[in-house]
Amino acid sequence: MSTGNFYDALPVLDHFLDLLDEENYAPIPDDWYVLITDIAGSTKAIDAGLYKEVNLLGASSIIAVLNAVGKVDIPFVFGGDGASLAVPPTALKSACKALLGIRKLALSAFNLDLRVGVVPVEQITAQMPLKVAKLRISPKYSYANFLGGGITYATNLIKADHTYQLEVQSDTPDADLSGLECRWQSIPSQYGQTISLIVSAMLSGSKPMDQVYRDVVQQIQEIYGTAQNYHPVAHSALKMSFHPKRLGAEIKARSPSTQFFHRFSYYLRIVLENLLGWVFMHFKLTIGDVDWGHYKQDLIAATDYQKIDDMLRMVIAGTPEQTEQLTDYLEQRYQAGDLTYGLHISDRALMTCLILDRCHRHIHLIDAADGGYALAAKHLKQQLHRKAKNWKTYTNLMQRRNLTNSEGKP
Repeated sequence: MSTGNFYDALPVLDHFLDLLDEENYAPIPDDWYVLITDIAGSTKAIDAGLYKEVNLLGASSIIAVLNAVGKVDIPFVFGGDGASLAVPPTALKSACKALLGIRKLALSAFNLDLRVGVVPVEQITAQMPLKVAKLRISPKYSYANFLGGGITYATNLIKADHTYQLEVQSDTPDADLSGLECRWQSIPSQYGQTISLIVSAMLSGSKPMDQVYRDVVQQIQEIYGTAQNYHPVAHSALKMSFHPKRLGAEIKARSPSTQFFHRFSYYLRIVLENLLGWVFMHFKLTIGDVDWGHYKQDLIAATDYQKIDDMLRMVIAGTPEQTEQLTDYLEQRYQAGDLTYGLHISDRALMTCLILDRCHRHIHLIDAADGGYALAAKHLKQQLHRKAKNWKTYTNLMQRRNLTNSEGKP
């Protein structure tokens, strides 16, 4: 029996809190494959000012695969410096070819190393559960969330074992990046700060993974209010960019070549399309099936500012005082052994857009500026290291105490 339409047939959830119940997730079929991309050395790239390029390559991984598999509906999650995707066996070859095209682009256009790996779901689920749920965030769009630990297991396996990594060949074709856009200015926080937050439930903790995340989200809502209050994209802050430097990442990625003529021509194309978009939105025109007077509202509804890929990922707009309250709460739960967390603070958000259909299928990937999820992940790894170091110290002390006690016995 074919499993190719598994994700397409998955029931759709209507509330984000529904994602915090593991019973709402379905196991991914064993004959599927997980694809993982991430920028090796992303922290150094961000330190060099390439955070927009890092984000763009993570988003490129998704749009390239979506274009390659056509009408096959597949789950994916954007992770800032990469992406996690799952595909049926019928789409594996085309998806891998597309990702190798992005790996080639990363090296040639940005001098960045985009790691690409693939792991059979059957191999993952022999070690960790791998489940997916679909959340409706607007009448026109739903997106995937992963839970169980399988995505984390696959990511670590690909990083540790080169046999799961894919390498560019001499005949690797360019990826199709149709629909990839990075044309909005950085979006300033309406409250002063925009944070990228990653929370990872400790498998050794006393609470199940979904319960830990439910507790965190409820605490966030106590601190910030409703999701609408902490949404990182405000209607009034959405402004299109016309500056060639700010549009440079998309120009480099999508120009036919590195020649000045091709890049300048593509820049002029963006300027023309942005001007038309501004006119359409300003005068609230309806062109074809697109209601441009409502486009910004549709865009805001179709952002992925809160999601789960084994870890809870959120981009939150708030005040410094609210950030401090949240950090205090997370630190308490960290000390209690329930979770680890990573947090990066900026004053604005970045948005990369995947436009498959301007009316029905446009997806807007959000991250905090200046490093976002990539630097939050670095902070989380530091927390894990600190936890492991403290545990090693504790076990050494206990061993010494037990040895002392045994030596003191008659």
